[in-house]
Amino acid sequence: MTDHGDAEEEDNEKQSRLSPSRGSSSAGSGGGCQALTSKSGDEGRGLVDVSPPCSDQVLKNVIENVIEYVLEFLTCRRDRNAASMVCRSWYRAEAQTRREIFIGNCFAVSPTRAVARFRFARALVLKGRGEWGSRFSPWVTAMAAPYPWLERVCLKHMTVSDADLGLLARSFPSFGDLTLISCSGFGTRGLADVAGLCRLGSSSPILPTNANFRPVPYRNLRVLDLISSDVKDEDEQVADWISRFPETTTCLESLSFECVTCMINFAALEALVTRSPHLRCLRVNQHVSVHQLRRLMERAPPQLAKLGTGSFRWVPAAGAPERSLNLDLNDFESAFAACKSLVCLSGFRMLEYLHLPYAVCSNLISLNLMYALITPEQLELTITECYNLRTFWVLETIGDKGLKLVAEICKDLTELRVFPINPSMNYYSDGVSDSGLMAIAEGCPKLRTILYFCRGMTNAAMVTMSQNCPDLVVFRLWMIGRYRPDRVTGEPMDEGFGAIVMNCKKLTRLAISGLLTDKVFEYIVNRGKLIRTLSVWFAQNTEPYLKYVLEGCPNLQRLEINGSNFSYAELLSAIHRFYNMRIVWLNLGQISLRTCKEVARRLPHLVVMWCQGQDIFSGKNVYLYRSLDKPRKDESPVFKIL
Repeated sequence: MTDHGDAEEEDNEKQSRLSPSRGSSSAGSGGGCQALTSKSGDEGRGLVDVSPPCSDQVLKNVIENVIEYVLEFLTCRRDRNAASMVCRSWYRAEAQTRREIFIGNCFAVSPTRAVARFRFARALVLKGRGEWGSRFSPWVTAMAAPYPWLERVCLKHMTVSDADLGLLARSFPSFGDLTLISCSGFGTRGLADVAGLCRLGSSSPILPTNANFRPVPYRNLRVLDLISSDVKDEDEQVADWISRFPETTTCLESLSFECVTCMINFAALEALVTRSPHLRCLRVNQHVSVHQLRRLMERAPPQLAKLGTGSFRWVPAAGAPERSLNLDLNDFESAFAACKSLVCLSGFRMLEYLHLPYAVCSNLISLNLMYALITPEQLELTITECYNLRTFWVLETIGDKGLKLVAEICKDLTELRVFPINPSMNYYSDGVSDSGLMAIAEGCPKLRTILYFCRGMTNAAMVTMSQNCPDLVVFRLWMIGRYRPDRVTGEPMDEGFGAIVMNCKKLTRLAISGLLTDKVFEYIVNRGKLIRTLSVWFAQNTEPYLKYVLEGCPNLQRLEINGSNFSYAELLSAIHRFYNMRIVWLNLGQISLRTCKEVARRLPHLVVMWCQGQDIFSGKNVYLYRSLDKPRKDESPVFKIL
C-alpha cells in the first residue's frame, strides 16, 4: 500500500528530474544539462568545465515523465497495448498510467500478476466462462490489500459468491460502481452487504498523490447494475437488501435489478428513489406493477433517462376499490410525460398492453422488448412514433410484418437484435425470415450491428443487406435447425455470407450458420481481414477450413465452432496458429480425448480444457486459450485441464 509520505517523496523525485540542480545557478540552464564554471584567484588555472553527473540518466528520466503524461490521453485499450510494446520504458510508463484493467479471459493471467503490473488501476473489467470455473474469489482476494483506491468492477460470465461481494464492499473505501452481467452464485445477502457497506464513510482512504494520480472524493455507491444474472436465494435466506442503502441522500446514479426474481420491499425502494437526486437509470424487476411504477416515476428526478418497467402488468393496489382503467391509464401517461429526459425503455416482462404516450416515443433512442410476447398489431401502437430509435431488441413474435413497420419508421436504426422464443422450438413457424431482413436492409441503411435468429433465410436477402448497409460492424445470423439451405433455391448459404464479408469493409464480428461449404471460408479468408471474432455453426468440413481461417485472418482473436467434425490430422494442421488466438472454443462430435492431449503436449504454453456432455450443446467441448501463468489447478467434474 502506498502512503502519503512515499507519494510526496515520489513527487519530489519527479520534480527534481524536471528542474535544474539546486546547487547550480538557474541562469543559462538548458533543460537540466548545463556547464558549471568556477574561477579561482590564480589566473593561471583559468576556467574549469564541470559536466553534470549522469546527464544521460537525467535526460532519460525527463523522457519517461513526458511519456507518462502523454499516455494519460490514450484511452483505447489496443492503443495502450501497442504503446507498451515499444520499449521497456514505455512498458513501465503504460503500466503506471493505466487506470482500467480489461481482461477478456480470466483464465489467461493470474490475479497476482495483473495486480503487480498495474499498481494504480481504479477499475477492473473481467470476463470468464461461468460454467467452467470462472471464480471471482481469487481476484477480489488479491486486490484487497494493493488496491484501496479501486472504484469500479464489471464482471461478465463469472461465478460470484456472497462472501466475494462482502469482501468487495469492505476492502475498497472508494468503491462505488458494480456491474454484474450474466453472473451467478450470489444472492440478496451479498447485495445487502454491497448496499450497506458502500456508503459515505468517516475518513478517506490513503491514496497515492503523485502528479499522475488524482484522488477522488470518498463517496458511497453510485452504480449497482445486475444484468441477466442468476440471483438465487433459499426462501428463508432472502434479505431485504433495498433497505440497506443509506437513509440519507444518496449518490446513486444507476440501479438495475431486473433479474432479481424475489419480492422486494417496495416502500424502501420508493423512499430510495425519492432521496436519490442524481438517479439517471432505474430498472426494476417483475414484481413491480404498473401502478407501483407510476409512483416511482412521480418521485424520480427529472434527469431520469433509462427506465426498466418491470412486469408492466396492471395490479390494483391492495384494498383499493375497482376503478376505471382509463383513469389509471391517464395518470400513467401523465407520469411518463413528466419524464422528459427518458430515452431508453426496457422490461415489459408480463405485458398486458403496450401503449406509450407520444411524448415518450418520440424521444426514445433505445427500446428493449426482448421479454415481451407481442404481435405486430401491438407493436404498431407504439413503434409508429419511435422515429428517433437507434437500438431495438425484440422477440421473433413480431414476425416479418413487425420488422417491416420498424424499417418504415426507424430510419436511423443502428442496432437490431431479434431473439427466439425458444431455440429448440423448430415447429414454431411464425417467426422472422428473409422477408423481414430484406425490409430492414432496404429501410435502415445506417445499421451497424445485427443479431438475427430466424427459421429460414435466402442468399438474396443477405446480398441486399450487404449492399444497403455497408457500415455493418457486427453481423450474427443464426438459423434455428441444422444445415438449413437457402429457403427458396435450396443452395448452400455461401454466397449470402460471402457478400456480407466482401461488401461490409468494417466487419469485425461474424456468426454464420445454415448449410455451409468450404466456399464461404474462401470468402472469409480473402476478404475478412478485420474480423476478430468468428462463430461457425454446423459447417460441412469438406476441406481443412480450420487451418485456412486461422492463417488467412490476421486479426482473428476468438474462434467458436459448433457441430463440425474435425479429423486428427486437420486439428493438428492448424496447431501452429493457436498461439496467436486469445480463445478457441470447439464443440465437436468425433474428436477424441487423445487428440486433445496431443495438442496440449505440443503446445505447452497453451491451456487445453476438455468437457464432455456437460455443456448446453451436449457434446465434446474443447476450450483452448493462451496463458501467462501455469495451468489452473481447480479442476471439477465439469471440465478437465489436459
